[in-house]
Amino acid sequence: MAQGGAGGFGGRPSRRAVLASALAATWLVGDTSSSSVGRDVQRNTVDAARDPAHTDVLFVGAHPDDESSNLSTFGQWHEDLGWSIGVVTVTRGEGGGNAVGLEEGPELGLIREMEERQATAFAGVENIYYLDKPDFWYTLSAPLTARVWGEQDTMARLVRLVRLTTPHTIVVMDPRPFNQHGGHQLSARLGIEAFRLAGDPLVYPEQITDEGLTPWHPSRLLAQNYGFDSLLGPDAPQQRRTDPDTGLPVIGVWSGTRSREHNTTWAQVERDATRLYLTQGFAAKPAQVSSDPGQLGSDWFTVLAADGRFVQAAVHRQTGLKPLYAEFRDWADRAGLPWLANRVQPNYPPNPSTTIPAVAAAPVLNGVEGPGEYPGPELPLAVWEGGGGCAATAKLVRHDDDLYVLVNVTDDRKGAELAADDIKRHWRTDSIEIALDPRGDSDDTSTTLKTGILPYTAGRGGPAAERDADNHQGVAGEAVPGMQVAAMVTEPYRGYSIEVKIPLTGLPTAVDPTKFAMNILVYDSDTDDKTGQIRLAWSPFGSAQADPYVWGTATLVGYRQPADPLTTEVPPAIPQTAARSADSSASLAQTRRTGVPIAGGPRPRLAR
Repeated sequence: MAQGGAGGFGGRPSRRAVLASALAATWLVGDTSSSSVGRDVQRNTVDAARDPAHTDVLFVGAHPDDESSNLSTFGQWHEDLGWSIGVVTVTRGEGGGNAVGLEEGPELGLIREMEERQATAFAGVENIYYLDKPDFWYTLSAPLTARVWGEQDTMARLVRLVRLTTPHTIVVMDPRPFNQHGGHQLSARLGIEAFRLAGDPLVYPEQITDEGLTPWHPSRLLAQNYGFDSLLGPDAPQQRRTDPDTGLPVIGVWSGTRSREHNTTWAQVERDATRLYLTQGFAAKPAQVSSDPGQLGSDWFTVLAADGRFVQAAVHRQTGLKPLYAEFRDWADRAGLPWLANRVQPNYPPNPSTTIPAVAAAPVLNGVEGPGEYPGPELPLAVWEGGGGCAATAKLVRHDDDLYVLVNVTDDRKGAELAADDIKRHWRTDSIEIALDPRGDSDDTSTTLKTGILPYTAGRGGPAAERDADNHQGVAGEAVPGMQVAAMVTEPYRGYSIEVKIPLTGLPTAVDPTKFAMNILVYDSDTDDKTGQIRLAWSPFGSAQADPYVWGTATLVGYRQPADPLTTEVPPAIPQTAARSADSSASLAQTRRTGVPIAGGPRPRLAR
């Protein structure tokens, strides 16, 4: 029998058989034949008739839209195998951007919930369980996310949901840390641990003794894998594949199979659904996917467990791990999957370096380089994502305790003009980001200063600046007293220059003038729909805006710390207000239908 994703052309196995064998992954140990998959389906269908909370497949994500790239697979499993699909979304994404309005925070979160429910319905998803945890800014740190979410409380809620929904398959995001949102990482870790813990009666025993739940052992555990996205066509998932980092098997489900209900390919169904995530700018995706089967890809999943047991692989230890990667290695060891940490730390390129000279007279803050104002080296900003249509350079100097940054941008098209009171999430349009790590030792951006600067605002407005995803967010002048911004925008539009004054005394801790680290980034938008197309950076590698490990170093020539420098880091200010299921009519209606309490909360105590 073929092993891989769904077929759909004459002479190949039926879609049901191919899908079953793909998920069964018959080369794994144990009884993983397609007949065993059929027994799972039959058994859980009986459960579903008795328990409206049951779901065959449970996807665990961090934000609304995290499941969007797998809707073609979930739709096929639902339509061709008869499996019910449920989704756990830890937050409602209230910390993200909004491409269609000014709503933010909990109000935005409830909008994103409705987007997710409408989009996933295309794949037959009926139930989405939100855990009401706060979404905050983009970070690469799972440990930071764990502190904000309350890791143990979130774990208890997720284990409860697994015991209530009794899935045979759990699908998680990629838990590995490089170049990936910390919320994605942590939701995957929690899903992996819930897979293991939900069947143990000694774990959260009060759920069993007080709430009447029973331990539940899921059979299979899959993780999203985007390392095979370049493999196109129906034959790609028919071959056995192995993840080159972890050594684990990988399966694919082809998106070109036609849906009987929708009368088009599942790739097109997924695109139609994805475009409903309006706040995230997904409506800008092309409305039509290719009609050429050879141009359609597959969804790929690493097989972490089969028949209720973790799939094992050889362990390859790395030495010299940076703290964030060492923390992941230690977690993988504790979780019983040490091979997940194989090659976990990428081969970082050498960090760029520069010197920041001191000047006797402060530059005139007008968006223009005056004679002798910036005698230091010019820093080229290279393409980090996208390409074409934008180029930029930067220069820096210091005067007393103030850092001055001048960025010149050549651009071929003006992006959306945001309102002066809509400057959060600056990457939605043309903007500059300056990231500063005062001592060059940060593991995440909560101990740094990051400012986003718009060169123009709506109604011929001038520049505006904010702090985002750093130690203290807010309007720049308030979050960094003494910070000032000037801009010069060419007419007709051919680009702009931004000049910034940043007091070094406003950083989260005292500056080390020999280890000072920074990155300077440019976001370029060539549309009016509040979506970016091109990104540049002085140090362009991975998630260049959020990974202090990749930032360049700068020596502050002649700098002496103030007489009373900060000796301890300022605690980070992190938004922790979440949208609540109690305020969602859809979540409340779902609870009445399924009997599963909102937010993964406890069932009423059993009568004694």
